[in-house]
Amino acid sequence: MKIIKFLATTILLFVASNIALAQTKEETIKVYGNCGTCKKHIEQAAKHAGAEKATWDQDTKILKVKYDAQKTTNDSIQKEIAEVGYDTEKYNGNDKAYNKLDECCQYDRKNKK
Repeated sequence: MKIIKFLATTILLFVASNIALAQTKEETIKVYGNCGTCKKHIEQAAKHAGAEKATWDQDTKILKVKYDAQKTTNDSIQKEIAEVGYDTEKYNGNDKAYNKLDECCQYDRKNKK
């Protein structure tokens, strides 16, 4: 009887941990910016939108995010980044926020749609 209870508990824990892992997503998002200040703003915006981890690479313009899919979405993260003035692969940055960025952060907006 103890073996059956042990096996049942082990199986339940295994299933529960797999469900939790399945809800965690890791994705990349193209985000335009120039400098270390941009990096700080972009990463903070992603985390504000619910990303557990956000790392933006200044050279590649790629933001790597890790988030719980039950708490936020890629779309929500991109919208939040756009609200603080940065263009993403899907959304244009808010013009007023972009104009308030430091001069070094005002990148060439070729991607303006």
